Amino acid sequence: MSETNRIEYKRELNTDVDIEKEVIAFLNYQEGGLIYIGIDKQGNVVGVTDMDGDMLKIKDRIKNNVSPSAMGLFDVVSENKEGKNLIKIIVASGSEKPYFKKKYGMTEKGCFIRTGTAAEPMPQAMVDKLFASRTRNSIGKIKSHRQDLSFEQLRIYYDEKHKPLNKQFKRNLELLTEAGSLNYVAYLLADENNTSIKVAKYKGTNRVDLTESNEYGYCSLIKATKSVLDKLELENRTAATITSKERIDERFWNSIALREAVINAIVHNDFTREVPPKFEIFSDRIEITSTGSLPEGMTETEFFEGFSIPRNKELMRIYKDLELVEQLGSGIPRILEHYDRACFRFTENFMRMVFPTVGQVTPQVTPQVTPQVTPQVKLLLGIFSGEHTRQELQELLGLSDRKNFRLNYLNPAVEAEVVRLLNPDSPKSSRQRYTLTDKGKQYIKVKK
Repeated sequence: MSETNRIEYKRELNTDVDIEKEVIAFLNYQEGGLIYIGIDKQGNVVGVTDMDGDMLKIKDRIKNNVSPSAMGLFDVVSENKEGKNLIKIIVASGSEKPYFKKKYGMTEKGCFIRTGTAAEPMPQAMVDKLFASRTRNSIGKIKSHRQDLSFEQLRIYYDEKHKPLNKQFKRNLELLTEAGSLNYVAYLLADENNTSIKVAKYKGTNRVDLTESNEYGYCSLIKATKSVLDKLELENRTAATITSKERIDERFWNSIALREAVINAIVHNDFTREVPPKFEIFSDRIEITSTGSLPEGMTETEFFEGFSIPRNKELMRIYKDLELVEQLGSGIPRILEHYDRACFRFTENFMRMVFPTVGQVTPQVTPQVTPQVTPQVKLLLGIFSGEHTRQELQELLGLSDRKNFRLNYLNPAVEAEVVRLLNPDSPKSSRQRYTLTDKGKQYIKVKK
């Protein structure tokens, strides 16, 4: 395989290889890219002799020689190809362009951009334009409204991974603004804060009947994340499908995809809006919603192909340190191994992942076909001829009391899952419309 606009080969890491230049070019490039050490320009695999030493040198050079900080925007991993060891540097597109060599600053000598298969000096006009439009509202630049923060929980998590924090950890983990104050990243990771993540559970397929509401937060975001993962692991029970030949046991949702979706929703949430992600469990699905849609400049196609533009690079770096995130850019491809693209929904302000629930917890060999409904619900089902508003249904039944209609007809029908809302996200909307579910249609068919 030859070099491309997103792939660069280096035969070896030596004094002639300007690794910073290649990394900076990909950081400034819209799609990021990959750098392989141990492959020559013709695509021949030659391997790396000092794997650990070279990986350490690469990380150290990127950390100390590139500005703004690229921590959380790159990953250095080992690979084996044709029986030989290689080093792969994964570089995401950064949001604080232009990136440059600290030694030369924001000049044509310090800034580079990927052009075709080469890293070229960036014209000064482009440098100035990128700097003028640089993102400045990232959580790393926002000063925390509280400066009396403690980080004992964070210390414990780092100790568990045998990566004890030293006295300079606040600066090393980028928990400080340029002026030296604790930033919003620090606030999210502190032992105490006002950020809470909700996990809600509903009886049916809509938000009408809330049966359980849990809040995980007011603590380090790492601890809240682990609590959400533990809760959803409990909810991710085993469903059994019984066929004429065998019993098939399967989890409600794929465990790998679910974990990736949870981490993705938290790490990439737009916390600048002070709205945390939320997790909602329905009888037929789980919905995971995070604030903020696709990063600026990224298309849905690029998103699904695994291109990465971390919204919160500081959080990404820490989640990787604590092994909550594996390889940079691997989350969405992992989810797509189990669910198709239709499970993702994008709006101007939010992104939602919807995973359908598999089977039922207690299956029956001879399931009951006809749902148990009240006489009022039977009357309601009999008047449906497509989609209707609440007023239309009430008038068709000849009922004048709105409260009576909702309590004795509409709500019980929705709870019995024979009628559904066409806009479940806004159950009280004045434009809400209702229609029969498959169960409701089956009931009508049986009664005929």
